[in-house]
Amino acid sequence: MKPSSRYLLAALKADLKDGMVFVGGPRQVGKTTLALQCLNEKNVKESHPAYMNWDSLADRKRILDGHLPSKQPIVILDEIHKYGNWRNLVKGCYDKNKSKISFLVTGSARLDYYRRGGDSLQGRYRYLRLFPFSLMELSSKPSSNDLDQLMSFGGFPEPLLKADERFHRRWLREYGTRVVYEDLRELEQVRDVSKIELLLNHLPNCVASPLSVRSLSLLLGAAHETIESWISILERLYIAFRIPPYGHKKIRAVKKENKLYFWDWSRIEDRGARFENLVACQLLKYCCYIEDTEGFDMSLRFIRDTDKREIDFVVLKDGKPEFAVECKLNDAKTATKFDYFKQRTDIPKFYLIHTGESDYGDEETGQRVLPFTTFCTELKMP
Repeated sequence: MKPSSRYLLAALKADLKDGMVFVGGPRQVGKTTLALQCLNEKNVKESHPAYMNWDSLADRKRILDGHLPSKQPIVILDEIHKYGNWRNLVKGCYDKNKSKISFLVTGSARLDYYRRGGDSLQGRYRYLRLFPFSLMELSSKPSSNDLDQLMSFGGFPEPLLKADERFHRRWLREYGTRVVYEDLRELEQVRDVSKIELLLNHLPNCVASPLSVRSLSLLLGAAHETIESWISILERLYIAFRIPPYGHKKIRAVKKENKLYFWDWSRIEDRGARFENLVACQLLKYCCYIEDTEGFDMSLRFIRDTDKREIDFVVLKDGKPEFAVECKLNDAKTATKFDYFKQRTDIPKFYLIHTGESDYGDEETGQRVLPFTTFCTELKMP
C-alpha cells in the first residue's frame, strides 16, 4: 500500500504564503513528515537546516538566541510549545522576519489551546489539524482490503504501513508510555499520573456508549471534577475526543451525556465499537478539515433520546444538520428509527454505513444504506 500525499499538504502550502501556520495533531501522526514536504525539495530529512526541533539542545539554543537559518524561505519550529514562554518567542521571530520567512509551527498537543490566555499571536497565524490516515488517503478508490488494514492497525503511519501485528502491539505499548510519562509531565500539572494511566487503560471499554463520569469516579476513587479534568487533558493531548448530543425541540434528547472515542481506534477490542470509532474519526476529520480550510463552523454530534433511541452521528454546518450516520458491521436494512427522527428533526439525509456490499436507498426518502468505502468516496472525505 502506497498512500498518496497527506490531505493537508495543498492547504498548508497555500496558507504558508500568508505567513505563519500552526499544525497540531496527535503524536506520531506525521506532522514532521508533512512539514518537511513543504520545503519543496526531494527526500528532505530532519537534518535540513530549515527544521528546528525544541527537543534538540542545539536547536533550542539557536531558537532562544534568535539565530534562524539563513536563506531559508520556510522555517519549521517543532514542539516549541513545550517552552513556557513560547508564544512571545514565536511572536518575536515572526514579527522580525515575516517579510522574508514563513513559519511552520508543529506540536503534538493542542497549540490552539495552549496559545490562549494573553494571546499575543492573535491574527498572526492559520491553524490546521492533522489526523490519522483515512480511506481516501490510502487510495482514491478504496477497497475492502484497505478498510480491513485500517481496522486492524489504526491510522497512525508507522503501524499502518508496516501492517505487522507484533510491531503494532509493541507500538501501542510504547505510545501509551510516552504520552503518560513524557507529554503529561511536560505539559500538564498532574500529580497522580498512575491513576490517569488506569483511566487511559479503562476508557477503550467505554467507546460507543454514553460516557458515565460518575462510574469512572467510583471506579478510580477520584472526584467527578477530577475525572472531567483528566479526560480534558487526554483531549488536549489528542488521545481521545468527546462528542456532545444533538438536541431538538421535538425529541426528548439527552443533554448531559457525551460519547468518547480514541484517535487510535486499533486499541478498541470489540469490532463493532472499533468500526464506530473509526467512523467517528473520519467524520471529525472531515469537520475539522472543512472548518480549518473553508472557515465554516462544523460540529460532530450524536442523537439519543430518553427512550434510548439513538443515531451514532450527526454532522452540523453553521449550526444546521447536514446528515446523520448510523454504523453497522454488516449489511442491514434501514433502521426504523430513521423514520422516527426524520419526522421530528430537520436532518435532511440519513446514511446507514457498513462493511458489506449492499447499496440501496434514494434521494426522495433521504435514506440510504451503503458501504463505508462508497460513503467516503461519494462525500469526498479527506
